Amino acid sequence: MEYRLDETDRQLLRLLQTNARASTAHLARQMNLARTTVVARIAKLEQEGVIAGYGVRLGSRLEQSAVRAYCGIRVQPKTATSVMQALNRFTEVEEVSAVSGQYDYMVFVRCESNEKLDALLDRIGLIDGIQQTYTSVVLSRKIDRRTTAEVVADNQAG
Repeated sequence: MEYRLDETDRQLLRLLQTNARASTAHLARQMNLARTTVVARIAKLEQEGVIAGYGVRLGSRLEQSAVRAYCGIRVQPKTATSVMQALNRFTEVEEVSAVSGQYDYMVFVRCESNEKLDALLDRIGLIDGIQQTYTSVVLSRKIDRRTTAEVVADNQAG
């Protein structure tokens, strides 16, 4: 059975995505709910697997100094597992998604400089099983609901 989100759940998730460290008292005030209601809702969302965990989002200072890129890769048949294991070893690889279309996977990477991105792409291209890569460097982020309001505001100003 699938858990259905209501508008209160969605609002709570939006607030937690903006600041997962917000106290339940603060969330309750923002939502005009009792703190115990917010605690119960969060517990239910965690229990149902809607909230899988809490993590760190990088601030705008680090985001703006990083070189980010999407790398489409096409792999040889039956090599996906070994390619994923090799990609997982690179700390610069933040996300790998299986996709439809021209490529098998889209890899999101973050590096400290263009030179480090170039070296990383060379290393990725040498992984056994990768047939082809295509990379697009991120110039700016226009919408990102995963970041803090500060980053979104910075992007809107620029």
